[in-house]
Amino acid sequence: MTDLEGTAQSWSLVAFCTVVTLTLLLCVLTGPDRDDLEEFYTGYRSLSPLRNGLAIAGDYISAATVLTIGGVIALCGYDGVVLALSTLLSLLLLMVLLAEPLHHTGRFTMGDALGRRLPGRAVRVTACAVTLASLVPMMVVQLAGVGQLLAFILGFSDSAMRTGCVVGAGALMITYAAIGGMRGTALIQILKTVMLLASGLVVAVLVLHTFGWSPRALFETAARRSGAGDAFLHYGLQFANGPHRGLDMVSTQCAIVLGGACLPHVTMRMYTAGSARQVRRAMSWAVSAVTLFMAVITVVAVGATALIGRTGVAAADPRGNTAYLLGARAAFGMRLSHAESLLFTTVTTAIFLTLLASVASMTLACANSLAHDVAAARRPTTPQRETTLARLAALAVGGPVIVLAVLAQHRSLQPLATLSFCLGASAIAPALVYSLFWRRYTRAGLLCTLIGGTVSVLVLMTGTDLVSGTPQSAFPDAHFNWFPFTTTALVSVPVGFLSGLLGTALSGRRASARERERYEAVEPLLLAGPSRPDSG
Repeated sequence: MTDLEGTAQSWSLVAFCTVVTLTLLLCVLTGPDRDDLEEFYTGYRSLSPLRNGLAIAGDYISAATVLTIGGVIALCGYDGVVLALSTLLSLLLLMVLLAEPLHHTGRFTMGDALGRRLPGRAVRVTACAVTLASLVPMMVVQLAGVGQLLAFILGFSDSAMRTGCVVGAGALMITYAAIGGMRGTALIQILKTVMLLASGLVVAVLVLHTFGWSPRALFETAARRSGAGDAFLHYGLQFANGPHRGLDMVSTQCAIVLGGACLPHVTMRMYTAGSARQVRRAMSWAVSAVTLFMAVITVVAVGATALIGRTGVAAADPRGNTAYLLGARAAFGMRLSHAESLLFTTVTTAIFLTLLASVASMTLACANSLAHDVAAARRPTTPQRETTLARLAALAVGGPVIVLAVLAQHRSLQPLATLSFCLGASAIAPALVYSLFWRRYTRAGLLCTLIGGTVSVLVLMTGTDLVSGTPQSAFPDAHFNWFPFTTTALVSVPVGFLSGLLGTALSGRRASARERERYEAVEPLLLAGPSRPDSG
């Protein structure tokens, strides 16, 4: 527990309730005034580059980033820092390679981006299925984390209380997505990003002050108290028990870099910018914000190990998911003054808002895909009816996610987060790269990419030690871990690309030539955007 006094716990509870009330009010005020597709899906592309950039950064700085990466940094040192840098590299990949082409080709969903070149209902339905498969596991992780966070902060251990928190947070995520639409969820992401950066910077400054403003002293103390010595400062500690720790680390970085750049709730932000210039400026703001936060989380998480030791971090959570909170708490010393209690409450509230904002964005992405790529594509409908379908789809997605989160909250959630990133890297990334840049890519090749990449991840993931075989697995008492790596990316990413190649080759030369002609017709739009002047 945090060992907070009753007053501080009361402040935390009041802060959480205030945030819920404020964000609901903001969603109502900024949500669509009427059932308009452009307003619900993109907010009329009216977000400024700064606001859009902060919203993109908010999607990247999810609860998985704050809790999981913070834990890996605190327990494994160098490996965690590399993981944080991989998240930043993922955003740079999106900025350099995919952001503008996605803006030019996408309208509302990933199905629009893929269907612009390779139209067909099968493409849209498959894109929707992959969207759900990649985001629902991550939503379960974030939602189940609400119960863990509140139990840690407020000091309760009753299972019914945790379940109530999960159900309540799930109801909020559905409300945010259904009422706020794109503009409402973006505003929540912006608020969360600002709070997280502001509070994190203060804590990082306090940690550095404790160690005489010397990062070297901070890391050396953390290495000494980590129980691993110099290994804390070198790669491989995270995978020390695996047979191929170097390849395991490469596989993990591949999943983070490719998967993080292509998850649908991130790519949908590219459609909310008004022009290519605004996309570039928004991505610049996003990169700056994420870079700053990765530096903050590194200092705070390493500070947690340096101040309370690996034993203290692992005692609160064996996977170190509370390391960021522990580092923030330890930075204030043994007893908290009223000002320090208020600042720590700001930190916990920012993480609570991170959980809510991340799930709301993912719910919106899933709902948009169900309504636009499946329901509306099957039968032409009016914009008002499609908007209503999107709101109902948010409920259809959110309900099962709440049930899954309740069932999964007492198990290890790392396999679900890993599954999402691996699906993004193995199915969505090859599909986007091929459809945007390969002239001969066919519809059969696209379907083979999406299906082949998804199936390979689902099959291989069952054999990893994240699912069984270790005390930290989702099923610690079972032993069917036959796959030698922690993540599937080293195998499943090549399978995804090769599936696209094979599907295109089997389509025949005539189909490839037809697709090349179609690509050349839309190539100026794909790579340069509309011919109208850039209004940036």
